[in-house]
Amino acid sequence: MDRTIVAQFETRREAELAVEHLVQEYGIERTDVFIRARGEANSSGAKAAGADVESGHPGVAKKGTPELGGRIEVSVDCRDDRSGSVQSALQEAGAKSLQAR
Repeated sequence: MDRTIVAQFETRREAELAVEHLVQEYGIERTDVFIRARGEANSSGAKAAGADVESGHPGVAKKGTPELGGRIEVSVDCRDDRSGSVQSALQEAGAKSLQAR
């Protein structure tokens, strides 16, 4: 791999959608995509969204609260010639910051 593109997301939902688009629409291998909490603490992101807000079952109340300890980091290993499309996909999914290494 020539590059690693690192993006920060405010919600777990945005990070998950980014991974889904990279794999399904851009053909990035899932084994080349890594997701983790940005800091040392466990985190579901900086803002509640998706399953953190709703239970997913009609008429069933949401239980518990998400661990909102910071952003979610998605890093993608890719060939240099694909780094532009990877960065675009991450931005479209809601990345708050991008960095190429």
